[in-house]
Amino acid sequence: MLNKKLIGLLSAGVLLIWGHEAFAAAQGLSDIVGNVRDNIITLAPLLTIISYISGVAFAIAGIVKFKTHKDNPQQATLSQAIVYVAVGAALLFLPTIMQSAGTTVFGGDKTSAAAGETGL
Repeated sequence: MLNKKLIGLLSAGVLLIWGHEAFAAAQGLSDIVGNVRDNIITLAPLLTIISYISGVAFAIAGIVKFKTHKDNPQQATLSQAIVYVAVGAALLFLPTIMQSAGTTVFGGDKTSAAAGETGL
């Protein structure tokens, strides 16, 4: 109990001392929105990689479910295998769909071009 109170007091002290520096760069709402937009654009490649890895994993799991269904139909239903393969395909095509949807919605300006270059 004492440790939790001590950690809470230390955290409050750190926020009081250095908290203003976290918001010093943002002068107004437009700066905050710009910072959020820049961070989202740099997050796009990570989401693309996660989407591709998850898509491959779901596709492989679907293939394994097909094999399991072939060996013992009572253990795994055919619908499980089909759903896994469909989710895998959707995740593999998600970055391409998001890139074309972003170009369609936002046109060809610099913001959509930067997002398109990163994969989303």
